[in-house]
Amino acid sequence: QVQLVESGGGLVQAGGSLRLSCVASGRTFSWDAWDSMGWFRQAPGKEREFVGAIRWRAGTTYYRGSVKGRFSISRDNAKNTVYLQMNSLKPEDTALYYCAAKRYYSSVYELPAKYDYWGQGTQVTVSS
Repeated sequence: QVQLVESGGGLVQAGGSLRLSCVASGRTFSWDAWDSMGWFRQAPGKEREFVGAIRWRAGTTYYRGSVKGRFSISRDNAKNTVYLQMNSLKPEDTALYYCAAKRYYSSVYELPAKYDYWGQGTQVTVSS
């Protein structure tokens, strides 16, 4: 079993920044045995959408187009923690943000079904 706990959400004005954290733990979790961590978000009435992902070993990152240049993902392997740094936030970034763990490699990072465990989410609200 793997537990993922997000933190760092909150209310921020447009143009502001937030940094989300996601800590992974559990008997079956070891960063060097899992492929990657993803960040997703879901706004009310909308489907969950991919934000970005990072591979544990290589640190390779992937982003959806609308956040490229504004968001960045990093990881601290020693702490089993992944970060989502969000800059130049826009009202349309308002959503519940989730982190998710993917056990095995695949070239597809955008699909929620590819991930094995999910956190409970942290709310990000951007006011105009």
